[in-house]
Amino acid sequence: MQFPVYIHLFSLHLLLHAVTETLGMFIGFRYFLYLRRQQGDSIASSNRVWAIIGAIFGALFGSRLLGMLENPPGLLEAHNTVLYIYQNKTIVGGLLGGLAGVELIKKAIGERHSTGDLFVYPLILAMIIGRIGCFSMGVYEETYGLPTSLPWGMNLGDGQLRHPVSLYEIIFLIILWLTLAAISKRWTLVSGGRFKLFMIAYLLFRFGLDFIKPGYRFAFGLGSIQLACLAGLCYYLPVILFPSRLIQKQYA
Repeated sequence: MQFPVYIHLFSLHLLLHAVTETLGMFIGFRYFLYLRRQQGDSIASSNRVWAIIGAIFGALFGSRLLGMLENPPGLLEAHNTVLYIYQNKTIVGGLLGGLAGVELIKKAIGERHSTGDLFVYPLILAMIIGRIGCFSMGVYEETYGLPTSLPWGMNLGDGQLRHPVSLYEIIFLIILWLTLAAISKRWTLVSGGRFKLFMIAYLLFRFGLDFIKPGYRFAFGLGSIQLACLAGLCYYLPVILFPSRLIQKQYA
C-alpha cells in the first residue's frame, strides 16, 4: 500500500483524507438528523439550532487552538503563523471546544437540558470515517505511531514498522459504540449520561494513545493533547468518582 492514498476520478486526483474528512461530517450530520426524527428531541428546534452553532464554532476554535499548541517550538519557528494555525487541528480540541461552545450558548439562551446525547453516535461515525482518511496519509500527516516490533506494525511510508494508531482508534470507537449501546439497553441513563460516558472514555483513550505517538513533550513527559485530556477528565471528575449518578433513579 502506498501512502498517501489518492482517489483518481477522471482528471481529478484527490487525497482520500480530504474526501473522508468531508464525507465524515456530512454522513455524521445526516445520521444525527435521522436519529432526531426517530427518537424525538427534548430540546426545542430553535435551541437545538443554537446548540449546533455553538458546537461548530467551539469545535473549530478548540481544534485549531490545541493544534497550534501541540508543538510550541514549531509555532514559534513558523514563517506564516496564520497558515500554521490553519493547518494544525486535533479532534481532542474540537471535542472540548465544541463542549465549551455548547455550554456557553446554553447559558446565553437559558437552556437547562443536556443537548449531547443525540450527538454521540453520529460523532463516533464521523470520527471513524475521518480516521480512515488519517490512516490513508501514512507518515505524511502526524497521525501515525512510533516504531514497534509488534507483529501488527505497519510500514506507513517511511520503511519503518509503526503502530497504526489510526486503526487502533477505529477499533476503539467501534467497541465504544457497541458498549454505549449495550449500557443504554441495560440501564436508563440520565439526560446527558451517554455523552459524558463517551467523552470520558475517549479522553482516557487518547491520553494513553499519545504515549505511542511522536510529538513534542514538555519536561514532565506529557504533550499538549494529553494535558487537554487531563483537563477534560477533571471537568468530568464528579461523574468518574460517582458513576451511579449517570443512572436514572426509578421510583415505585
